[in-house]
Amino acid sequence: FLMIEYLGLPLTTILTAALVPAFMHFFGVLVQVHLEARRLGLRGLSAAELPNAFKVLKEGWLSVVPLIVLVAILLSGRTPFSAAFWSITACIGVMVIQQVRAGGIIDGLRGTFHGVWEGFILGAKQSLSVTAAAALIGVVTLTGVGFKIAYMVTGIAQDWAGSIHSMLAFLPFELMAIPTLTLLFTLILTAIVCILMGCGIPTTANYIIMVAVAAPILGLLGVEPLVAHFFVFYYGVLADVTPPVAMAAYAGAGIANANAFKAGNTAFRLSMGKALVPFVFAFQPALLLVTDNFTWTAFFLAFGGTVLGIWALAAAVSNWLFAPLRWWERTALVLAAILLVAPDMIATAIGLLLVVPIAARQLLLNRQAAPG
Repeated sequence: FLMIEYLGLPLTTILTAALVPAFMHFFGVLVQVHLEARRLGLRGLSAAELPNAFKVLKEGWLSVVPLIVLVAILLSGRTPFSAAFWSITACIGVMVIQQVRAGGIIDGLRGTFHGVWEGFILGAKQSLSVTAAAALIGVVTLTGVGFKIAYMVTGIAQDWAGSIHSMLAFLPFELMAIPTLTLLFTLILTAIVCILMGCGIPTTANYIIMVAVAAPILGLLGVEPLVAHFFVFYYGVLADVTPPVAMAAYAGAGIANANAFKAGNTAFRLSMGKALVPFVFAFQPALLLVTDNFTWTAFFLAFGGTVLGIWALAAAVSNWLFAPLRWWERTALVLAAILLVAPDMIATAIGLLLVVPIAARQLLLNRQAAPG
């Protein structure tokens, strides 16, 4: 909703742009968890152990009603505030029905009142953080701090790009041009800023702060506003699983009765596979589907490079592809992941050349280790 207000774009445009980044987010987690499970020797659930899908839907179909109400009202063209009001109302109605069915009328109404009261308390806490974020935006806007940070970051990135380009001058071909290297280092520095400033801040307030402080940095390099907003939002959300203030991971650790610090480190490691995604749609805006100069050719090239890059980086982080990796293989896979998401075809080809022999060796080791 905030992105709609900032960018002045219709909801359907925002939702369309979010499709591929959302898919890549969950794909990155899936790959990372899969490789970690293979490395640790874990197995999946058998068919007998899986819950019955029909039974689950029969018992919990009411929980889908608020989501249907939300999407239907938004797509009807009414305001986001109207959609939020009626979907929250639907949530309360569903909670009343579920509580009454579970514990009777008296206990059900008591449980509903308790849940609504907790919702008010949580909403008040969230509103305080959003108000503080709004005050911060006022300070940043009036003092010009945001643009000063932007000029400082882009200046550092340009110096680094010139140095790296000079170091690679011995190659018979240009691996990356100076503007591409400048954008790469700017994105890295911006991602660090987003993660540091997003630690311990709720998602809504986090996005508001990132738009004020980090988005102008990318604007100076000609990055489209929609792309810049998605980039800073993506990395701001990653701050929730980045130690030492990994709030989402610590909440999960409390539920699982696990060590909070170990849970934070594990969450950070599992999120590394998808850390490349914002870089891809910054270099290849076609991945957002609704950007200027969109072509399906550019989209499929970017999509394929992102999938391979996520898999390569996840393998390097988890130390497993089809078998345990050697240190030089992990290093090569990290480099390959970066090259695979680069907008230059030569860099992408080099990334593929790095991955193929490692994957072939891993498959050979896996077959040799297989019983029989």
